[in-house]
Amino acid sequence: MWMAGYDSRVHPVEGTLHELWAKALVLEDSKGKQAVLVTIDVLGVPKRISDLIRDELHARFGLNKSQIILNSSHTHSGPVLENALTSIYPFDDVHREQISEYSRLFITHIISLVSKAFENIIPVNLYSQNGVARFQVNRRNNSEAVLDEQIELKGPNDYAVPVIKVESISGETLAIVFGYACHNTVLDIYKWSGDYAGFAQIELENEYPGSIAMFFQGAGGDQNPLPRRTVALAKQYGKTLAAAVGSVLEEEMNPIEAVLTTNYSEIKLHLEKPPSEEELNNIVETSTSFEGRCAEHLLKRIRSGEFFDLTYDYPLQVWHLGSQPIISMGGEVVIEYAVKLKQIFGKDLFIMAYSNDLMGYIPSAVILHEGGYEGDSSQMVYGLPGKWKEGIEEQILQEVVKLAEEAGVQKKVST
Repeated sequence: MWMAGYDSRVHPVEGTLHELWAKALVLEDSKGKQAVLVTIDVLGVPKRISDLIRDELHARFGLNKSQIILNSSHTHSGPVLENALTSIYPFDDVHREQISEYSRLFITHIISLVSKAFENIIPVNLYSQNGVARFQVNRRNNSEAVLDEQIELKGPNDYAVPVIKVESISGETLAIVFGYACHNTVLDIYKWSGDYAGFAQIELENEYPGSIAMFFQGAGGDQNPLPRRTVALAKQYGKTLAAAVGSVLEEEMNPIEAVLTTNYSEIKLHLEKPPSEEELNNIVETSTSFEGRCAEHLLKRIRSGEFFDLTYDYPLQVWHLGSQPIISMGGEVVIEYAVKLKQIFGKDLFIMAYSNDLMGYIPSAVILHEGGYEGDSSQMVYGLPGKWKEGIEEQILQEVVKLAEEAGVQKKVST
């Protein structure tokens, strides 16, 4: 199959560096309220596939969308899924059929996985705490080409390593849920892997035998692991992240009460009008990269008379797990959202981006104004007819605050 994430790849996968995983954690509080977190080693789960999975989980277990988080690690060494960036890859009809077949199997396997988790519910204690790791680099403010010449890093960052420990009543570590806000893009080779996050999970499962380590991606839309491009570095960052998690697990953590509140909404984000045919033709004629293929694809859609809905139903979600607030957001959310949400709700907030849908980058107001890849050209990569209109940051933050307050999450008190 073809691998997802890089337009520079010119042929399908050649082998496996380490296995790809989907892992599920079902939670049930003292009153029987349930929720499920699924972490998956893929670039992202597009809306159509996410909706099919969540609809089936609703039919089987009565879970609504507020009770389900499907988080993607955003590894660039996983398989292409249907309806996800498919216009950037130069594959043929045979590969398209492979992708369709795999996507159907993917849905079946995720539902089966969650079903097995429901069959194995046992009493546990939960704990949460933040650690720290510092290999993320803001790629908009630091040049990868001259990084070794810089004496300081620039740009907003969030080095937090959020951790949830699932412990048996007898004190055995059963599961370790942990996150980091950084692209899984150390590797660009032709071998399946979960990248640095995959190595971190392997390291933790070796260190805590019998446990399941589950990685979730944070608001790392503009954060890269740098330097990169070698297996040795992917292993190094994996060990660094695992060590940060291990440090949290070995210290005193905050106990989580057996009370669960979940909240969810989809808000309509607005898009600008598509580029003109003249502008798209110019891109096709001058670009030799993915941008040319994307422009050509959009041109075909325009010429076929396709109607473009210039709004997008964007998913937002809040879990209040005991006193631990968790916010999940769709798309490639940039780090400024994490910074601003923590200013509102405090540094202990956990953020899961790349959740339930991958429709494109979610730029901050600053990045949208500046343009560049995350603010402008990337939208075409995802098949959106235009870039986001100004005002989306304020719209998203207002809705998150509303959902959080309804779930009982307290704002940070100024002193």
